[in-house]
Amino acid sequence: MPMHNSSDTPPETKKNDHLRFYRPYEHLAATFGNGWFGNKAESFARFFGTPLFLGAQTVIVAIWIALNVFGWVKFDLYPFILLNLAFSLQAAYAAPLILLAQTRQAERDKAHSEADAKHREELAVANEQRLAIAAQNAERMFELLEQNTQLTAITKQLSERIEVLATELHEKLVSEAK
Repeated sequence: MPMHNSSDTPPETKKNDHLRFYRPYEHLAATFGNGWFGNKAESFARFFGTPLFLGAQTVIVAIWIALNVFGWVKFDLYPFILLNLAFSLQAAYAAPLILLAQTRQAERDKAHSEADAKHREELAVANEQRLAIAAQNAERMFELLEQNTQLTAITKQLSERIEVLATELHEKLVSEAK
């Protein structure tokens, strides 16, 4: 599977794609492949730790021992060498399968960890950009407030000057009218 190129994705899709940070790791093959062997081996390994498996194994062992102790059948007499061999065989297969499942999970965890780290880094960069924009906006607002204050002072001076001129004009017109 080819690696997904994030530049091929439109910006509006990137924003809504919650798995976009995991997509670059989709091309990674599982440790033992994505085929049926790896999947089945991992399924078996996960099954070994379930209560169903432990309960079923306990029932089978109890029946095995009961059949041989009470003499109903005599295929594995005490000290149950055949049962011991069966447990050894089971352990010989279970241990590598469990290690296989752990290795596959470790690979997934590593990929997720790297994607999370990239996501946190992208968030930090975006946050720094937002803070820089906010600082620029605050600086621009301060400049606009200063300009507004200067314009208000000039407007006040002009209003006072207009009032003086209007008063002088009124006095002149009143004095000429007399």
